[in-house]
Amino acid sequence: MSKNKKRKNSGQWIGVLIYMLIGAACGILILRYMDLIAGEDGHIGKQIMLFGVLALTVYAAMALQTVIHEAGHLVFGLATGYKFSSFRIYSWMWVKEDGKLRCKHFSLAGTGGQCLMAPPELKDGTMPFLLYNFGGAIMNLTASAIFFVISLFVPDSSILLLILQILVLIGVAFAIMNGVPLHLGPVDNDGCNALSMMRSSEAVRAFHLQLKANELLSKGIRMKDMPADWFVVPEDDAMSNSTVASAGVLCCNRLMDEHRFEEADAFMEHLLSIESGIVDLHRILMTCDRMFVEAISRNRKEVLDGLMTKDQERMMKAMKQYPSVLRTKYACVLLSDRDEEKAKETEKEFERCAMSYPYQSDIAAERELMQFARDRAAS
Repeated sequence: MSKNKKRKNSGQWIGVLIYMLIGAACGILILRYMDLIAGEDGHIGKQIMLFGVLALTVYAAMALQTVIHEAGHLVFGLATGYKFSSFRIYSWMWVKEDGKLRCKHFSLAGTGGQCLMAPPELKDGTMPFLLYNFGGAIMNLTASAIFFVISLFVPDSSILLLILQILVLIGVAFAIMNGVPLHLGPVDNDGCNALSMMRSSEAVRAFHLQLKANELLSKGIRMKDMPADWFVVPEDDAMSNSTVASAGVLCCNRLMDEHRFEEADAFMEHLLSIESGIVDLHRILMTCDRMFVEAISRNRKEVLDGLMTKDQERMMKAMKQYPSVLRTKYACVLLSDRDEEKAKETEKEFERCAMSYPYQSDIAAERELMQFARDRAAS
């Protein structure tokens, strides 16, 4: 097992452990509160109902701390020269289009929310990045401190005290899970991103590229129409840094949008074979692109089956409403499975997704790729 894979696995286990501790701590607080009020009404039915309500309170507290966390990125980003681009909580996303805020639907595996901003220009190869990345954790800790101070003035038997204690616990846990550098699931956390940039000026440029590309995508500009000199392929050794590796992934995305399929496939095969810091989410999406290229070119079933590993299949199911996943599924069922009915159903799924997807430039690119698959099937 590679070093990067070991680090990712250890990070994921730490994340699971933290979530288990949060659940256990919240459960203890809820049971303690129910014990305190047991004398007031011992009816078992009401106790069970109360427990259920309090359990839902935990999820509500997590949602509130998610909003607080993303607001922290927004506040500290604005304070250090960034400009608003998009703000997402779960699948609800507000994106700036033509100077107006519009509500869209978009979810990303491994994330509860995301605040993306247009970065300030690089000066001497750098830009402010620490406060933007750590802003979420700072805001979680600040909110938790406020909730804790308020709790000191609330009676022990009050349900408000329990709610405040849960908010404190979850806020601190969020700060740890996002502020301490960890590889949590398909993406790296804020602490990992900040540490990557502290270690490498090339990572700062790669992070700047990610945000600039996202800014232009939100304005309707496709990858192929962005400045070519942005997309410089990093050296293999440099891509052991996960943020630098993201620049390599963006180069692949641009090649796909330019329809330079053979070059894109060769480069993706190389990136997926070397020891690098590429996050799991990007690996999954690059493999989707490789499956698409295979389906529209040589269409070898054994190659497609080899690319569709158990992890790939699991993540594609989790991301079944992601446009490039639907595009790949469409190409495979149309060209490899020769199932036109299923292909039509997948095309309808894609169009439903396209209606609320925040980046219409991506949708235009994906429609072109789906047309490639149709043309290939007709030839």
